[in-house]
Amino acid sequence: MDAEHLGAFLAEHPPFDTLDRYALTTLAEAATLERAYAGELVVDAFAEPTVEVFVVVEGRVGLWNDRDQISGPAQERVGPGGLFGFSAMLTGQPVGPRAVALRPSTVARLPEAAVLPAFTSPGGSRFLASEVADVLHGYEPPTYSTVADLVRTEPLLVDERRPVAEAVQAMTEHGHGYCVVRLRGGRLGLLTDRLLRERVVAVGYPLDAPLGPVVDDDPVHVDPGDSVIEAVVALLDREADYVLVTDRDGDLRGVVSPRDVVVAPGNAGVGLQEQLRRAPDADSLAATGRRLPVLLGELTRGGLASARVLAVHSTLVDACVRRAVELVLAERPELPADGFTWLSIGSNGRREAVLSSDVDSAVAFADDLPAEAVAGLRDAFREVHALLGRAGLGHDRHGAAAYRPEFSRTNAAWRTAARGWLDDPVRDQGAMMTSLLVDARPVWGDLGLPAVARVFGDLRAHPLTMRLLLLESLAYRARLRSVRDLLARRPETFDIKAHALLPITNIARWAALSAGTTVLPTPERLRESGSSEMLPAAQARTLAEVFEVLQGIRLSAQLAQVGRGERPTDVLRLEHLSPLDRSVIASAVREVAAVQRRMDNLTAWLPAEEWAVS
Repeated sequence: MDAEHLGAFLAEHPPFDTLDRYALTTLAEAATLERAYAGELVVDAFAEPTVEVFVVVEGRVGLWNDRDQISGPAQERVGPGGLFGFSAMLTGQPVGPRAVALRPSTVARLPEAAVLPAFTSPGGSRFLASEVADVLHGYEPPTYSTVADLVRTEPLLVDERRPVAEAVQAMTEHGHGYCVVRLRGGRLGLLTDRLLRERVVAVGYPLDAPLGPVVDDDPVHVDPGDSVIEAVVALLDREADYVLVTDRDGDLRGVVSPRDVVVAPGNAGVGLQEQLRRAPDADSLAATGRRLPVLLGELTRGGLASARVLAVHSTLVDACVRRAVELVLAERPELPADGFTWLSIGSNGRREAVLSSDVDSAVAFADDLPAEAVAGLRDAFREVHALLGRAGLGHDRHGAAAYRPEFSRTNAAWRTAARGWLDDPVRDQGAMMTSLLVDARPVWGDLGLPAVARVFGDLRAHPLTMRLLLLESLAYRARLRSVRDLLARRPETFDIKAHALLPITNIARWAALSAGTTVLPTPERLRESGSSEMLPAAQARTLAEVFEVLQGIRLSAQLAQVGRGERPTDVLRLEHLSPLDRSVIASAVREVAAVQRRMDNLTAWLPAEEWAVS
């Protein structure tokens, strides 16, 4: 049986029936087919944990799931499509089963690295939930709540002065795909199998040379007390192979990998992100992207807080954007893939995008990029947005998009424009452009702070701009219904974005600019910058809490809209909301309106240079 036929066979059986064509092909190509005679041992996962999953292709295999019953008859018999060995692989424990061919059989051995996407897909999560408890027979699979619960082995730690060869030997002896490297000054670095391939094997770095130059000196860190979803988001956000678990003193407590979180709440995003990142063509990417609402619904029903669900959503949107750029540029080899930085702006830049959000974008070109390359890249960016639209991630054709000249400029041109907006915020929609660009977050190219955002660091020195930005922020008023709606006797609806969330977002952006903080999410902006005369700390905390509650209602309402077959929108029918949600919205609007009235009053008598003074 060749890989094509094996892939078609796997597609007929769970959990592989939820994988796309590319994931199935990858899995089938990595598989090894083995023939077993009647009575021949296939695997004994009681002797040692297996790093493979087994699927019966033809024949019949007997399974012994209880170590104490091995001398008796098989406790389970599986035929074609039957799956076993996954419990030992996922837990890393010798929990069985012992598998013996009952008749001449063909078994596919699927390596861990290739099979993980199947278990981290939504369908794989459901499969594990229904199957693991029955298979483990007395072994209690871990239920995770904090990152500390994921750490089950001592981390491998070496000094940066040790030669590469010693680190490789230690990784092999311990069975790890990584080693943590102690760097000068007490910092921690990370060496992984991938880095060995990229920075040692590919470039011929000497094996007897020290580790220091080839390690990742800025690995992802999480705290032992963080929720498991923090580790999931960290893995997704940085596309990391591992994250370091370090306490507040900086001491290493462990290392977490995607496999460690595969059976933890919220793990499904890891598999979907991998499928987005490796989509072989535009059709596969579009099909995978359209599964995002299903994933968000599963994460929400699983009890994950809305803020964390949206954080996962943003990282998956980023993965979709990056892959779309890669696929489009692959069709245009004459264009430089490293000549620009792609910026997510708006709600996705702040990691607050929901199902109705546009994928707004901007681009900063390298200053030395030829004019013809700039023109070609703008055409390519139009294709990128078209592909994202097919994946369910639309944008306003008249809004912020990387193919429009006003949103795609060289770094020097961005800096010049930003200084002009500071000097004269009325000209060229300076206040609006400032608001958009300070929300920019790079997802391709130079991932540092965008050059245009750095210009706004001295906003306090421009009182006119501060005043206009604040007035612009207060122009969108929090209210339940407009007078026009009441007079027209329209059905009772509420635009949760325009009349509740946008006022908070605008206040938070102004507060962050006035305080000089560079954080992007609205709640973080409020908590970090809310301590001024204009926005006291208590009111900032209230707005942050209100924002998070409203985002939860917004997400739930849009998931319900999708469930009814409707297009997700921010205009909510009040009849579809629970009495509790309607009461919460009314209370939230009153809180936001009160803050806006106070800020309005202060602008009349407090000098602009004192607005940001605590």
